[in-house]
Amino acid sequence: MNKTCIIIAGPTAIGKTAIATALAKHFSTEIISADSRQCFKELNIAVAKPAPADLQQVHHYFIDSHSINDDISAADFEKIALAAVDKIFLKNDTAIMVGGTGLYIKAFSEGMDEIPAIDPGIRSLVISDYNNNGIGWLRSEIEKKDPDYFTTGEMENPQRMMRALEVKLSTGRSIRSFQSKEK
Repeated sequence: MNKTCIIIAGPTAIGKTAIATALAKHFSTEIISADSRQCFKELNIAVAKPAPADLQQVHHYFIDSHSINDDISAADFEKIALAAVDKIFLKNDTAIMVGGTGLYIKAFSEGMDEIPAIDPGIRSLVISDYNNNGIGWLRSEIEKKDPDYFTTGEMENPQRMMRALEVKLSTGRSIRSFQSKEK
């Protein structure tokens, strides 16, 4: 048996939901949302959630499933989406994924490296220090504490730099040691 997940991706307001709903009806299947904001039940403005009629016609996973107080990462989405597609595949050979969050689609399609959970206190400290001291401070800290990432990482991307530093401070290991490149 061939199991297939059709992925519909692109920017907001180009008709992805209509296409996904039509395909889901055609294949008598369900939809997994790959949108990083539609999962939050409190967000209803500027997130382009499917209309209530669409939600009644076809079951959607990852719509209004979490609170804005929940910390949802691409790795979390990977686990949620893989569980949803497994559930769909128990009943059907085809699943539909639709959304505009490229990292979520990549996580589902290619997998994510397993990186241990980071202490929220360390994350807050790194963010605060970056906000107070800037990218020069961040580069200097990474150069001192994680020379492997400093020489091979994205040293113009503050988000990735902060992530690398918080992983090093939390685990004692470079984020590079967790990046297996296995899919």
